[in-house]
Parts: sequence; C-alpha cells; structure tokens
Amino acid sequence: MNALRRNIAICLSIAALTLAAVIAVAPSPALAQTDGRAVADEAPVGGQVPGQSLGANSDAEIWRAVRHGLQGNVSIPDKQAGIMIQSEGDNWRAWRNGPLTVYSAWILLGMLGLLALFFAVRGRIKIESGPSGKTVERFNSIERAVHWLTAVSFVLLAITGLNLLFGRHILIPVFGKEFFAVVTLGGKYVHNYVSFAFMVGIVLMFVLWIRHNLPTRHDLAWLAKGGGLFAKGVHPPSEKFNAGQKVIFWSVVLGGASLSVSGIALLFPFQLSLFAGTFEFLNIFGANLPTALTQIQEMQYAQLWHAIVGAIMIAIILAHIYIGSLGMEGAFAAMGSGQVDRNWAREHHNLWYAKLTGGSGSGHHQQPAE
Repeated sequence: MNALRRNIAICLSIAALTLAAVIAVAPSPALAQTDGRAVADEAPVGGQVPGQSLGANSDAEIWRAVRHGLQGNVSIPDKQAGIMIQSEGDNWRAWRNGPLTVYSAWILLGMLGLLALFFAVRGRIKIESGPSGKTVERFNSIERAVHWLTAVSFVLLAITGLNLLFGRHILIPVFGKEFFAVVTLGGKYVHNYVSFAFMVGIVLMFVLWIRHNLPTRHDLAWLAKGGGLFAKGVHPPSEKFNAGQKVIFWSVVLGGASLSVSGIALLFPFQLSLFAGTFEFLNIFGANLPTALTQIQEMQYAQLWHAIVGAIMIAIILAHIYIGSLGMEGAFAAMGSGQVDRNWAREHHNLWYAKLTGGSGSGHHQQPAE
C-alpha cells in the first residue's frame, strides 16, 4: 500500500512539472496572436481593424477600399460580382426610398391639386365668340401621328415607371404580392421596349416643329399676360405655338433626351459612364462632386436621375393634357381630327391664322392652346 501511494505521488509530481514547463514555454492565450502585445493593444484605434494581422495601415486601407467598391477578380462572366461591398448602395437606397419617393409624390399630387383648383376657379376656357362651324387645318396627319406616337408611348412609360416607384405601396396592400409581381414583370418589358418608340417620337417632333418653337418677341407679351389663362377677355397674340406650348415642347425634347440617355444606360448596364464626366465639368464651377465613380455608382446615379426627370416630366404633361382636353374648348380637335374651329384659331393663334388665311388676324386677339 505504501509503495502504491509512493508511485501515485511520483506520477502526480511528474505531471505537475510537465504542466508547469508547458505553461512556461507556451505564450499566453491573450498574447498568442499579438506578437507579445497585450489584449488591450488590439482595440481598434483611429478606424484600424482589430488584430493588426497585416499592420495598422494596410488593414485600414484594405477595408476602406472594400467599403468603396474595390473590384476583385472572379471567374464567372459577371465581373461586377467581384465587388464585395458597395457602401454607396446604402445611400442610393436611402435616396430612392426616401426623398425621391416622397418628393415625387408631392410633385404629382401637387400638380393634380393645382389643376383641380384652377378648374374650380377658372372653369373651362370657352371660345368667347362661340364656335363658327367652319374649320381650318392645324395639324396634318403626319404631325398628328408623331404626336400620338410620342404621347401614347410616354403614357405607357409613365404608368410602368410609377409602378416601380409606388406600386409596392399601393398595389400590394390592395391586390397582394402575386398580382404586383405579375404587373411589374409585364410593366418592365413594356417599359423597356416602348422606350424606343418614345425616342423615335422625340426625334421626329424635334424635326417637325423646331422652327415653330424658337423664341420670338411675342412670347414675352404672352408670358406677361399669363397667356390669357387667368382672365376672360385677355388674348395676347400668338403664332402657331404660343410661349406655353414652347415650354412644353422644349421640356419634352430636352427632358425626353435626358430620359433616353439615362434609360439607355439602364437598359445596357455598365456600358456607359455618364456622371463622372458630368461631375468633373460641374466641378469647374465649384460643385465639388465626386468624379472617381465605379460602374455600379454610375448605374445608381442613372436610376435616380431617370426617376427625377421622369417625375418632373409627368407633372408637366399632366398640365398639357388638362389644357388640351378638359381645360379648353376646341383644343383637343387640333390633335384629334387636325381641324380646329376658325374662331378658336383667331382667339388662340391669331398671327398663325392670319398667315394661313392671308388676313390681318386682328379681328380677335389670342390666348393659349393645347
């Protein structure tokens, strides 16, 4: 028994000495990964990454590059998948779901409210001398075809575009997610393909009507009197297109061109760099905008710009539709049959009517048209 106890004591002593030797040789767990530094030294300082595995500066620079969209290498065809993190995506999402959605809604609802208020106060603008029963051609068949090509395509683009911006807030609560998914998928194809018809319409409109939409001295008088929109018996002179219509024309041409360019960038992603050069030019005037943009950032800016210009154009076209239909008697016929009442022509476009008929056009003064 004494021999057994002695052997056990010897074994325990050997084990204790072995453990002490291991502890003495092995580094402390707290220092195992820090090259002898204390655990407290691992705390990040000045944005550095804990661990310091590659050194203070290199780690910080690597993660800063990753956060700003550093492009890595991937073997799959989609090279954009090599971007691990793109922090600007947070900013894009915040703008898209925040100010863009909110302000677009206010712009559109505000325009509808103003038109409703205008109709309640002013009512429908009548032909003051009454319809004559005789007509004159205002737009030929080619002009009307171009107008309706552009108008119909724009309405389809507006509806499908607004669905992308507001559909989830309106359609999902009422019809459900499945309905929204089907409508949105179909709307995407409509938006993509109809956009080319809109681009063709913009070009044709420019070619057909640019000569009639250059500024003249009569535009100042028309604008000074508000086009006669706000008072009866006020009829400033006007040519084929009055100043208000010229504003619509240039809004559609320039806004449509901007929509087309940004739309092409979205249709063919990562092929165009529109904003880096634009920002560089604006910086000449002290804008201080970023110019080192990644391709994903270019796409994000293109989407935001496309939506902003689209919302503004929809608001403008709502006013155009109102004046050309409910707001003014006889205006729709200009783009309907192409024939307008002679009294309407004398009241709204006396200078054009005088040239057309060889008269003075002074029998009636003018006011706006569609």
